[in-house]
Amino acid sequence: MKYTEYFGMKKDPFVNSLAAKDLLQLPGTLSVKERLDYIAKSGGVMVVTGDVGSGKSTALRWSLSQYHQSEIMSVYVTANSGSSTELYKQLCWGLNILTQSGSRSLLQKTFKDGVQDIVSKQKIKLVIIIDEASLLRPDIFAELHTITQFKYDSDNLFSLVLAGQNSLLDKLKYRSSAPLASRVITRSHIGSISHEQMKEYLKHHLKIVGIKKGLFDENAVTAIYQGSGGLLRKANSLARGALLACMISNDEQVNEEHVRRASTELI
Repeated sequence: MKYTEYFGMKKDPFVNSLAAKDLLQLPGTLSVKERLDYIAKSGGVMVVTGDVGSGKSTALRWSLSQYHQSEIMSVYVTANSGSSTELYKQLCWGLNILTQSGSRSLLQKTFKDGVQDIVSKQKIKLVIIIDEASLLRPDIFAELHTITQFKYDSDNLFSLVLAGQNSLLDKLKYRSSAPLASRVITRSHIGSISHEQMKEYLKHHLKIVGIKKGLFDENAVTAIYQGSGGLLRKANSLARGALLACMISNDEQVNEEHVRRASTELI
């Protein structure tokens, strides 16, 4: 038996792929949305930083879901340590331009033409998100500056969001990154949530699957908060493991011991 059946849940409440409409609007999420509103209108570059599992991608996903597709088009790319050619291919595919070209200059032109077509003909705003941007090679930051420039450095045709770990800020301080860094007009840092916010987070996730009673006792909430360091991804893992341990013990409420057992399975 799955713990969702055991506790009478409609679905698993602690998955990382939760629908945007079901996400809890935490302070970090609202901070990202506020800044995204600004750059979506004015263009420019935005930086979002935070520890692994702090909820950067989730905050961006929720924020983008608040816009109507007829107003803003978003392109989401997950960065790696590959070449600029690989990045250009991802960006073109994000614009629904299918290309297998291996030419950096041709890919750059194809991308820029695609951007101009969307902005000038379709009359919508374009936001490009590069997640895990802290993995990008230093020379790629110079490339990113190049693609934000159009003829005569006119109005920004799209907004660029760079999201990654705190080391992203260090890479933006490199000399080769200076031109791109000069275009950053706002940034947001997502830190760990508080004990009270963790309590609300667990309660919210249970509520959306039909559980209104306090399934986690106070000590369990504290144990999840301390064990996760206030980071959402690890909190989800601990919550899932604790629910499983509670079911195996044939208990009705998750306690500190269930969380402790769950923590032994994590790294």
